Amino acid sequence: MKPVNLNKARKVKTRADAKAKADENAVRFGRSKAQQVLEASQAEQASKRLSQLRFEDE
Repeated sequence: MKPVNLNKARKVKTRADAKAKADENAVRFGRSKAQQVLEASQAEQASKRLSQLRFEDE
């Protein structure tokens, strides 16, 4: 039987738990690629529209 370093085992378990929680949160709160692209294009259009309406003094 091979000796086990408990510090390393604890760290591995902690990382695995954090990864599982991150994956769960990504599914729960994340946005799909299509939503991200749509929001980016809408923000760009709004920015262009605002710059067109801006008054320039000189």
